Amino acid sequence: MGPRGHAPAEKNIDKAAVVAALRTRLRERLAALNGAQGAAQSGAIHEETRQEDPKDTRAIEASYLARGLAERVETLKDEIAAVGAMTAAAFAPDDTIAVGALVGVEDEDGVETVYFLTRHGGGEKIMVDGTSIQVLNTTSPLGRALIEKTAGDEIEVDLPTRHLEVAVAWIA
Repeated sequence: MGPRGHAPAEKNIDKAAVVAALRTRLRERLAALNGAQGAAQSGAIHEETRQEDPKDTRAIEASYLARGLAERVETLKDEIAAVGAMTAAAFAPDDTIAVGALVGVEDEDGVETVYFLTRHGGGEKIMVDGTSIQVLNTTSPLGRALIEKTAGDEIEVDLPTRHLEVAVAWIA
């Protein structure tokens, strides 16, 4: 039986496919971000943003936006490289949770959520082998709470919007 009286779900999710799906999702975000950054740069130097009086800050604001997007593009490129270097290590059911683990957790209602713990790409949702997987950074409150836990452990964590109580159903 699982931690809340339910049989643990058997998961045969190809972890290499999880890493590949995350890399693909991040590349899609990079393409969109590159387009937005290019538009922001063009807008920053466009004639319509030229300062018309001493209090007109359109050009300054546009350049700040372009600079911020350029920095985000570079950060995302670094994340893609880091995800590309990840190995898809297998975890035994009795291993402790660490970076690279797939983790199934159940809430009080028995609803299961599958997480992939990583240092990059947190917040993304990907579909692999018919399973919805939430990418979770190990620096997030829930990610920190899951690290070094094992199947059967119960976790309570305060998130920005709610208090969460879950049990670790399985690790892969």
